[in-house]
Amino acid sequence: MIDKAVEKLIKREEARQKRVINLIASENFVSDDVLRALGSVFTNKYAEGYPGARYYGGNEVVDELENIVKARALKLFALNPLRWAVNVQPLSGSPANLAVYHALVPVGEKIMGMRLDMGGHLTHGHKVSVTGKLWTQVPYGVDRKTERLDYNALLKLAKREKPKLIVTGYTAYPRTIDFKKFRKIADAVVYPELHRRGAILMVDMSHFAGLVAGRAYPSPFKYADVVTTTTHKTLRGPRAALIFSNLKLKTYDKKRSIAEAIDKAVFPGLQGGPHENAIAAVGVALREAAQPSFRKYSRQVVKNARALAEELRKLGWRVVSGGTDTHLLLVDTMSRGMSGKVASEKLERAGIIVNKNTIPYDARKPTDPSGIRLGTPAVTTRGMKEKDMRALAYRINKVLKSV
Repeated sequence: MIDKAVEKLIKREEARQKRVINLIASENFVSDDVLRALGSVFTNKYAEGYPGARYYGGNEVVDELENIVKARALKLFALNPLRWAVNVQPLSGSPANLAVYHALVPVGEKIMGMRLDMGGHLTHGHKVSVTGKLWTQVPYGVDRKTERLDYNALLKLAKREKPKLIVTGYTAYPRTIDFKKFRKIADAVVYPELHRRGAILMVDMSHFAGLVAGRAYPSPFKYADVVTTTTHKTLRGPRAALIFSNLKLKTYDKKRSIAEAIDKAVFPGLQGGPHENAIAAVGVALREAAQPSFRKYSRQVVKNARALAEELRKLGWRVVSGGTDTHLLLVDTMSRGMSGKVASEKLERAGIIVNKNTIPYDARKPTDPSGIRLGTPAVTTRGMKEKDMRALAYRINKVLKSV
């Protein structure tokens, strides 16, 4: 590389990633093939529009690429192409979620989403996000005692507030989501002024998409109207996103399908030319996720998270909700007198990378919360098993207890 300054930083970052133990729940390590696709000549191509309807010439190969990636995405999640469509152009998860709202929910209407401080995402309607500025969030959380979703409380909230769209799928909720119950909650919403019933049910499976693909987590597709996901977490791909939409469902004005509305929201509504190099890398990752070895990997991710949570509990740390069903867990470090910020900094100095995180009903501010979030996708990619998690729990405990 001619640019030695950038080359030096690339080498330093590569060395850092190899040196540390990465427990960031939203990070992973991609394959060499994914990296090669990401750095391919598709970077050079501008491709505004969709296959067969571009605004630039020279897109015959790009059209074929996008169609292949769409087909792979539908096949990976066992979706019927006569019922489901997928948009592969969103640049990341946040604009993907924004596109769904922009397409399906009139500005100013209500979106029911989990509170950020209880595990939701900024784009689920939080006030500092544009999603909370353009739409009104109906916030919900978890039960104070169990630290799990209370579906009866959610049903009462939805029936009272009548949101146009309900979002489930979170960034810091360690338990399995009952999508069937969420479907019943969405269907129970009645809009007398529209002479219709049923809120749109959107699942943001960004964190657990790879687990769904690997059959280690329940699929939301039987119950959801729209499913969004990033591709770089448990799915082990590049930083990009996908939007799946039910072809049979119409928008509130009944003028077109929600799939058509979402396509128009992505382009030309929110984006110009898609990042075709990232789409190529997504295609590679989807093929990898379709292999039998990926199912084994996904199951191991969950086993590792459970082993880590259980060992930390044995060592006296309070694990939020008592454990985990997924790839992540939350540890209440303040239960032993240490803020999440201090804990994460101590662990990083010891070569263990986590992130500080709020816990349910946290009395502390997000910049210095009461807990930390741990995840096992990256360490599982590196080959760690349950015995390694137990050893890691002891190391974490030793670091946090040190003066």
